[in-house]
Parts: sequence; structure tokens; C-alpha cells
Amino acid sequence: MKIIEVANVESAPNPHGVDARKIYDTDNALTVHMTIKPGQSLKKHMTPVDVFFYVLEGEGIVEIGDEKEKVKKDTIIDSPAKVPHTWYNESDKNLRILVVKVPKPKESTRLL
Repeated sequence: MKIIEVANVESAPNPHGVDARKIYDTDNALTVHMTIKPGQSLKKHMTPVDVFFYVLEGEGIVEIGDEKEKVKKDTIIDSPAKVPHTWYNESDKNLRILVVKVPKPKESTRLL
């Protein structure tokens, strides 16, 4: 059994400048715990694989393709491969999400 405490995983540098911690990284899948602070947003990008997001805490705005929606805690959002997407935190509280990529990408995410 492998148990990982998010607080013990270091945040990895990323082009978005947010707290992003790889908490599950195997040959088959990748999961990142991301904290987007008030006023922060991600740069629009595309992933080469399907992604789903699970909102752990807070609320934010997710944009996938031409759709933009306000979402809150305990929501799952599907983001198909190669469709531009981004997140915005316009609230006054942290937005914490799990980012799950399946299968684990073999190519890099592309910033737009």
C-alpha cells in the first residue's frame, strides 16, 4: 500500500504559476492536486489526453472549448483531449481541484 499526504508533496514549477503537486504518477494515469489562489488563472492550454477535474474546495470558472461555466465543490468536469481549456479563480477563497489525466500523456501539454 502506498499512502501520499498532499502536504508532503512539493509543488512543481509550471507555466501557470500555481501550486501544482503530482500526487499519483504511474504508467497508466497522472493526478495533480492544484490550488488556484484568489485572482489567479491558468493559461489556456490543450492536453493530448482526456482529463477530468474534481473540485475539492471553493468555486471557480472553467472554460473548455467554447463553453464557460461556474463550478463549485464536489463537481466533476470532463475535458476531452486536444480541446483548449483553462480555469479562473475570481472568488476570495482558494480553489482546489484534482486534475486526472487518463491515460498518462506521452506528449507535453501545449500552451496556446
